Amino acid sequence: MSENLPACPQCSSPYTYEMDALLVCPECAHEWNRDTDALEPETGAVIKDAVGNVLADGDTVTITKTLKVKGAQSALKAGTKVRNIRLVQGSGDHDIAAKLDGFGQMELKSSIVKKI
Repeated sequence: MSENLPACPQCSSPYTYEMDALLVCPECAHEWNRDTDALEPETGAVIKDAVGNVLADGDTVTITKTLKVKGAQSALKAGTKVRNIRLVQGSGDHDIAAKLDGFGQMELKSSIVKKI
């Protein structure tokens, strides 16, 4: 509610307030530390591809090795282009959500993709 406090990084609400060392948004209940970058994931982990390039939401990547897909007629071939990826906290170590032509929505591991 003070003019010197930043807006909430989740919902952009201007009604943030301080609670001990954290800033709190009363509208979406998001809590964050003022010293950390608001754009980093909450885990603070940086997701990298198979060759060490840092990945971000909206990147285009290619698959580096052929993958068998359960329930699909064919495999996902190496070199397949995947556009507009989303970085997520998926199940296990799957940290990329993407929609692939002919396969639909899938979760991929960052260790099998290469940023273009």
